[in-house]
Amino acid sequence: MRLLHVLLAISIAFCVVELRLAWIQLRAGREQPAAPALERSAALQRADNLELDTGRAQFLDRGGAFLTGETVRALAAFPSGGMPRGSEEEIGKLAAILKQDKGKLEAWLNGLRAADVWRGKDGKRAYALTDAQAKEAGQLRLTGVMVLPYRNRYPTSDSLSALHAIGYVSQNPERMKALYGDALSKRKLRLRDSIGGAGLELSLDRWIQGVGRTEAIVVTDAARRPLQGLGLRVQAPDNPHYPLQVKTTIDSRIQQAAQAVMEKHGIRQGAVVVLDAGNADVLAMLSYPAYDPTRIGEKGSDERNHALIAVPPGSVFKTVTLAAALEAGVTNLSERFRCQGHYGRYGLKCWREEGHGVLTLEQAYAESCNVVFAALAERLHPAMLQKTADRLGLGRQIGWHADSFLNGGALRLLPEEEAGTIFKNVEAGKDGGVRTGTGIGQRDVRITPLQAANLAVTLLHEGQVLAPRIVSELRYADGGLLAALPTQASPSAYGTIKAKTASILRHAMRSVVLEGTAEHSLAGEEWPLAGKSGTAELGDSASSHNDHWFVGYGPAEGKARYAVAVLIENQPAGARNRASELFGEIMDRLREPKDKRDASKV
Repeated sequence: MRLLHVLLAISIAFCVVELRLAWIQLRAGREQPAAPALERSAALQRADNLELDTGRAQFLDRGGAFLTGETVRALAAFPSGGMPRGSEEEIGKLAAILKQDKGKLEAWLNGLRAADVWRGKDGKRAYALTDAQAKEAGQLRLTGVMVLPYRNRYPTSDSLSALHAIGYVSQNPERMKALYGDALSKRKLRLRDSIGGAGLELSLDRWIQGVGRTEAIVVTDAARRPLQGLGLRVQAPDNPHYPLQVKTTIDSRIQQAAQAVMEKHGIRQGAVVVLDAGNADVLAMLSYPAYDPTRIGEKGSDERNHALIAVPPGSVFKTVTLAAALEAGVTNLSERFRCQGHYGRYGLKCWREEGHGVLTLEQAYAESCNVVFAALAERLHPAMLQKTADRLGLGRQIGWHADSFLNGGALRLLPEEEAGTIFKNVEAGKDGGVRTGTGIGQRDVRITPLQAANLAVTLLHEGQVLAPRIVSELRYADGGLLAALPTQASPSAYGTIKAKTASILRHAMRSVVLEGTAEHSLAGEEWPLAGKSGTAELGDSASSHNDHWFVGYGPAEGKARYAVAVLIENQPAGARNRASELFGEIMDRLREPKDKRDASKV
């Protein structure tokens, strides 16, 4: 019993001692802060991040050449925290390497609050160092300055104009929250991350966001010196499937050819669309004014895709009027017409003041006689014009789309595509003045250059409307196929025109070149060509302006290869229509034999 009491007393003594020690430690902690060397070191460490690649999918042309994602050697700089970068002589050497003003470079380095790269003249893209510049800059050993691989989203190359169809990315926090709230909550995305703003960047955004960014992370001590073993490291997603690759149908050679022609003629507003005549794939799509996808809204530029904006087609629409008249049986190829220069009603006149005299139906189309086509339109019920236009792929969206794509909802590849109009409403078309104006492509008629080029493809396919496609497949980074986008039709709810009607229209388009309005500009071409010109009036005043069109295909004998629409917008009234001339030059550049093109790649 005595032993038990002794053991109990010893235990109580130990408890008292432990409580006393705990009290002393607590009091000491309050009176003077503990600062172990390890904790002090951790507190003074800093980590700065620099995004090198967003991880977003890259776009390729049909041959596999990259349209986005230009990787360059960039001069990267991290904040110095007030520590000197190096000597004045070293800063001067760096400025000389970059061929930049020393004061400007020094101000940039000293003003950094977050890691960044030295950018070119546009202030957006990372400046691409040459091999020699990268080597020399790397040898300077300036504090927080290094050479790193950096991916510019949009290349600076002048050989290929900015593709409006690809579009651009931009910061849009509200849209980011609306579409990707779950990813934001899981910190897979950040509010300041860029998302698709237009074109394919917008329509495919859900699938091409990627699985994470590639970042350069620099951990430094208080003197901004990289810590041993923790200095620079590159952190990237460990997934061999990403980033995805989007293979488009764009042919860079054809895009460049069309661009060269437009720039040669100084076209500042308009569009060109080149389609594969066999399947309606978009081989080239140009829009003017041009724009820089890194500088949206810059004065003199326009990020809108004019190839997808519906505007008055002028006499191009006479193709529809002729088809409707033949389908309705209100005329035939043997009918003769007389044009005296005016219609006699509604103030409608022919573009040729003295008139065309007696014309056949085919001659009236080749000469683009307003009087004849006003008469044909007035014979038709407006619903017939409306339905025939629909059968030919006008007045509705025709671009490639899917109701469900990769379990991610509907997909329309070119979301900005406008449907256009024929009449404001069919009831309005019952008025003779409205109907005759519509018959010659004026009044409320609006079509897009994409629809116009596809009209030629439709006639080549005996009236079957195909859906122009601009993306053929999505692939993983390791080459595996994620999704194929097959060619598809775009059928009308009203069926198709007759194959015979399509044949008559093709023959009439050939007559335009051989003996009609395009004879002087196209009859001498080495390729046999066919098409239809159009001049659309945009106003009624003396200072009004016109849009100039030419839509056609070639070769017109044998198997056609290309269908092309050329639109030159906002031209002074009375100016010569140059659209057929540009069409001819584009087709001439595309005439190069396939075997010769293939040989040039070897």
